[in-house]
Amino acid sequence: MTPEGFSALGLAEPLLRALRAVGYETPTPIQAKAIPAVLGGRDLIALAQTGSGKTAAFALPLLQRLSAHDQARRPRRTHALVLAPTRELAIQIAASLSEYGRHLHLRHAAVVGGVSQRQQVAALARGVDILVATPGRLLDLLAQGHVSLDAVTHLVLDEADRMLDMGFIPAVRRIVTRLPAKRQNLMFSATMPAAVERLARELLDTPVRIDVTPKNLTVAQVTQCVHHVDGLKKPALLAELLAAPEFSRVLVFARTKHGANRIAKQLGRIGVSVDALHGNKSQGARQRALEGFRKGRSRVLVATDIAARGIDVDGISHVINFELPNLPETYVHRIGRTARAGAGGVAVSFCDPTERTYLRDIEGLTGLPMEIVGAPPSGVPSAKSSGRPPQRTRRRRRRGARPLAA
Repeated sequence: MTPEGFSALGLAEPLLRALRAVGYETPTPIQAKAIPAVLGGRDLIALAQTGSGKTAAFALPLLQRLSAHDQARRPRRTHALVLAPTRELAIQIAASLSEYGRHLHLRHAAVVGGVSQRQQVAALARGVDILVATPGRLLDLLAQGHVSLDAVTHLVLDEADRMLDMGFIPAVRRIVTRLPAKRQNLMFSATMPAAVERLARELLDTPVRIDVTPKNLTVAQVTQCVHHVDGLKKPALLAELLAAPEFSRVLVFARTKHGANRIAKQLGRIGVSVDALHGNKSQGARQRALEGFRKGRSRVLVATDIAARGIDVDGISHVINFELPNLPETYVHRIGRTARAGAGGVAVSFCDPTERTYLRDIEGLTGLPMEIVGAPPSGVPSAKSSGRPPQRTRRRRRRGARPLAA
């Protein structure tokens, strides 16, 4: 689609100008389907993975609708509320709103936990057009009287299934009781478990339903392989793989915070530039770790599943599952970090004997058996092994104009 393609979706010139300034030319499928529906005032439920361009799919039409109505700001109030499950995702959404709305006279704020609320309270005191929030901090500010939601006309619930995983659905329901009954509701989720489906029925009014995430959307674009390895030998295997220059920007997933710290320390001792990202770190430390990884100061980021969604870092060459997740859906979200907006990538998994059930569940969900690197251990049925190291695997990439992936 040409640069005029965004214009064909009904976006106004100030937004088109902002998109041209950052070089975005091609609407992604979720944007092409969602933007006209949101501009038309419809409620929306969209199945879309991180990296599909979903943030812009709601941010662009939301900015346009608020700008067109030009409502006066009132102290401690907002006209639009965006709920996100993690601090990182909320901050990323706020950054996208700044980028896309640079030519509009709209004000937004992000309220998240892990940092002092002083600046957040000051921003809310003046009133904002769009409030991006994590549920816990928003409930705290509501209880303290620093914010009121009685003027909200638009609600966005992002990563609804992640909200469910993190136990936030009761908090979301409490927040919704503080909203006006008449509003536009937008819900985005990578998967649709029964609890999220029930929440959608509660919140949405005859919504437009969009599904751009068949279960193999991400995995089909990622070259996957598995090493069957004893748990004690995983650190040595990781060091061996990272010695190859092809592993240029690597996201390593651990199952626990302690495990992430231990892996990072082991890599640091052998001279790898590395940082760790997990929930025990302060918000400032987490942001520094992400920025260091994004800007190349750290070649490796070791993370727990807090980074599996909502972390938008371009150019990740490999995702390494040092430990397999116990939920197969989590695996799909993890490896999606290296398949951004249609690009390909490489995912390498380590599987010790205790994790073979997890591996079978993952292959059952994706429908794509992983290639075994090296000879499989006795009793492990799998796809034919080529014996090739994963860094020599040819990666599939699409050519063309840069898509809008934020």
